[in-house]
Amino acid sequence: MGGVTANPEVLVVGAGPVGLVLACELLQRGLPVRIIDAGRGLTAHSRANVVWPRNLELLGRIDVLGDLLAHGHRLAGTAFHSAGRQLGAVRLTRMPDAPHPFGIMISQNETERILRSRLAALSGQVEEGVRLVTLEAGDGTKRPRAVVKHPDGGHETIEPAWLVGADGAHSTVRDQLGVGFSGESVDVTFAIADAHMSTDLSDDLSHYLWSPRGAVAVGPMGGGVFRLAINVPPGSVPDGEPPWALFQHAVNERGAAGSLIHELLWSGTFRVRCRVARAFRAGRCFLAGDAAHVVSPAGGQGMNTGMQDAFNLAWKLAGVILGDFDEAILDTYNDERRRVSHQVAEATAWLTRIGVATTPGRVFARDATFRLAARGGRLQRRLAPQLSQTDITYGEPVRAGRPVPPGGRLPLLIAPTNEPAWFGPWPAVSRDRHTVLLHGGDWPAPDQAQLVRAGAVPFPLDRPVAGALARALGPAPSAVVVRPDGHLHARLVHADAGRVAAVVREARAGGPPGGPDPAARRRPALRPRRVAGPRGQR
Repeated sequence: MGGVTANPEVLVVGAGPVGLVLACELLQRGLPVRIIDAGRGLTAHSRANVVWPRNLELLGRIDVLGDLLAHGHRLAGTAFHSAGRQLGAVRLTRMPDAPHPFGIMISQNETERILRSRLAALSGQVEEGVRLVTLEAGDGTKRPRAVVKHPDGGHETIEPAWLVGADGAHSTVRDQLGVGFSGESVDVTFAIADAHMSTDLSDDLSHYLWSPRGAVAVGPMGGGVFRLAINVPPGSVPDGEPPWALFQHAVNERGAAGSLIHELLWSGTFRVRCRVARAFRAGRCFLAGDAAHVVSPAGGQGMNTGMQDAFNLAWKLAGVILGDFDEAILDTYNDERRRVSHQVAEATAWLTRIGVATTPGRVFARDATFRLAARGGRLQRRLAPQLSQTDITYGEPVRAGRPVPPGGRLPLLIAPTNEPAWFGPWPAVSRDRHTVLLHGGDWPAPDQAQLVRAGAVPFPLDRPVAGALARALGPAPSAVVVRPDGHLHARLVHADAGRVAAVVREARAGGPPGGPDPAARRRPALRPRRVAGPRGQR
């Protein structure tokens, strides 16, 4: 095989969950996509094993939510323990603004199987064993030029209109683009395993067990299987598969005495790294998932953050290819997702550090802070939105009890089509275009037609809104411009249709969320107030 082949609109390099989500999003818009992967099949043993509420909302866009719910184990929240006693718990089930107020524990290979099934239903196929060799990014009207090697040794040159590297932490795409990948080493090594275990720990919560001898994270997978992660001294565990005795000893001494590990299904080790790529876009090429950022596994944020990369990029890229949006909107992918990635990397590093604290002073401060935060309700108010990733914002900080600011996520769903609709108590906005929620006031047909001509989908809220949605929209009659990913672009109070249409056109051209405060700082994720640690990055 050789020469330049017929070229797709998009070449996706990497067929993990992030690449599969992106390919499904584009294929369902009717765009020609190729997805290649240097491996040969599903991930054998995965570190990523939880899908949080925000991603459950987004995964409805590609019609895989039902399968994930059917095959996953529901997680009501997370509990924090120290020296065998519970400090407090965060309950996702108590989140009033989440259509899916729970997490799903599911192995990465099962997630990939479900996504591959959806890919096949959309007439897509993973080209396995196809490895990227060289890449030129392209710019302006010049297409990227990718040379790939097939399993039979033959080479092929592909010149797609756009290329997305979702090929993991050791990304060939990132290396070929010459994009820096830097950050801090937390210098913590973990041994991880999936195991059959008998335990008194609740199987509807994940558990962080802290002690002066180290930490254990326990995640119930269902059917008596648990994901275990224990910190170990660097170099203390030989490469390969850590033995049963190591995990059993750790759960005994670190707060889960009485738990009995019956069998390890698999085990391995890894060293924590927190790194973010210098740029997520280079010409006509993009980075997503672990190719763009690597974070600590604390809080199970890595795969979820990567999937949100894919959703953020997909609707923008599809809209540009189809002529719905100006190309300038693609620059917002780099700006928005790099900012979030820095926040997640810093926050997960912080959670890792406090979890492995051993000195008496740090242990006392951590435990006292968590205990007091739990008693006063701050632990629930702060950590539930952060763990679930429902507080991710691309503009101003989200404040509890206040209307959602520009850039914030609205408590709603994404319709599986371009037509907004009500799904029970939750409205769902258009998957592909900006939706204008007409909240109160009188919007006659000519006004709505003006919004359609501007490229939006008007959606009169023809029933009373209450609860979380009412708080998010605010009390005043307004036109709320919502992006295809459910984030608020602008709220216009007492505005006429012409003004709203102008804002929609601005959004389609890549304009920033309306009215952000450049001085606003977003608190670091996964951290309650008044806990010592570094402040979040902008």
